[in-house]
Amino acid sequence: MSTQGQLGAARLERDAIGLAPVLFQSITHMAPAAAVAFSIIFATTYAGGSTPLAVVLALVACLMVAISIGQLARHLPSAGGLYTYNARGLHPTVGYFVAWGFMMAEPLVAPLLYLIFGNVLSVYLNSHFNTPTWLWAPLAALAGAIVWVLVYRGIRISTEAGVALGAFEIVVFLALAVTLIIAAGSNNTLSVFSPGTGNSSGLGSVFAGMVYTVLAFIGFEAAAPLGEEAKNPRRTIPQAVVWSCVLIGLFYLVCYYAATVYFGPSQMADPKNGFFGFNGGDPWDGLAAKVWGPFSILVLLAIINSAIANSNAGANAATRMGFALGRAGILPRGLAAVHPRFRTPYVAVHVQGALGIAIAVVLGFVLSSPLNAFALLGTMVTLIVVVIYILTNLSNLVFYWRERRDELNPIWNVVVPVLGVVIFIPVLLASFGIDFAGLGIVSLTAPANAAPWIDLAWLVLGAALYAYLSARSPAALKETATIFVEA
Repeated sequence: MSTQGQLGAARLERDAIGLAPVLFQSITHMAPAAAVAFSIIFATTYAGGSTPLAVVLALVACLMVAISIGQLARHLPSAGGLYTYNARGLHPTVGYFVAWGFMMAEPLVAPLLYLIFGNVLSVYLNSHFNTPTWLWAPLAALAGAIVWVLVYRGIRISTEAGVALGAFEIVVFLALAVTLIIAAGSNNTLSVFSPGTGNSSGLGSVFAGMVYTVLAFIGFEAAAPLGEEAKNPRRTIPQAVVWSCVLIGLFYLVCYYAATVYFGPSQMADPKNGFFGFNGGDPWDGLAAKVWGPFSILVLLAIINSAIANSNAGANAATRMGFALGRAGILPRGLAAVHPRFRTPYVAVHVQGALGIAIAVVLGFVLSSPLNAFALLGTMVTLIVVVIYILTNLSNLVFYWRERRDELNPIWNVVVPVLGVVIFIPVLLASFGIDFAGLGIVSLTAPANAAPWIDLAWLVLGAALYAYLSARSPAALKETATIFVEA
């Protein structure tokens, strides 16, 4: 019997949303415009002119995970998402640590984008109206309040808002990318897919850059926690996860191919005149101003829009994770309370809403700027999620080998997960500055270089909690393997 059946009072709205809203839950969680403008630009400081190659490798790696998620979602549609998959595929203990990792990573997605929202608007207002630079903080809080209301009111209004917001930002950036490619003319080149173009260490630089191209992909799996609210989840969830990864991966590739060939592959990683610092640290607005003139305001609007859409999707995923963990008893059971009218996990929504705003504002001030806070939080999230992606690939392999041997496909359940694991390993090593096979992997710089150690501290804390729960509440740990709905 499913846990959902046992806890009938804790029921989300069934069959609430179809494929399009579920697909855009993942797409908007990836924040296409914000990722192009603020995640992948960090990759250019390492990969340089080979940044498009770093995007391709991240696409392949994440697509392997997307396929693995799709394979697992066919049998385990759940609000617990990836932690349920790992608990069933590998072991309840692994499920617990995946849940623990998401307990740090998922709630950080929304504040990451509150920081971007506040920073972009504050810089624009400061340059045009001489407003104070600290204005980013109340603007970030405003973004948090908007998302809070959207997520509280229900999954339909929340995901429908995501469809509209996501479509706008994609259209704007694709139009800009096409304009840049045309403007580049004879400078268009395939050398951007060679590992040694415009960087210091070839593949070593590309793997370091992949930390941030993978960051741009995080969120394609965000449809999985909607497994209890989607129509026909065994089909809808796999389609949404795979297609969001492919479509937005191609979007990133077109955008960064365009930017690289227009800006110049050899100049992308230049410490003084490179892409990262161009136009005062807002390179995409600078590129738009060159080719679109006054219409470059559309890029600003797309980034702001992306920040809200991504925060909305991130909060949806975080609150569903909190709901599932509260239902299992790993977190306080009050988080599993469902609003009688809106059918949303409203206690989890309120906790996420307040926590997200506090993290964004406090950390932005502590690290002296919202972008420094973004760099640290983004790297922390990436490293945790990469480990979870590796484990999810392994769960695909083990689950079908152990429980569905008659359905095991040598491509989808063996080759895909193994390839996914292999591609992600250099990214993990790069985050710690560990060289791999003599590739000369470049170490991350501050404040991002603190992220691996913060994540390790979180893992140690999780291990201590696991020991406590093992002694006091072993049923909660075991239940991570059974939180799924027979749909």
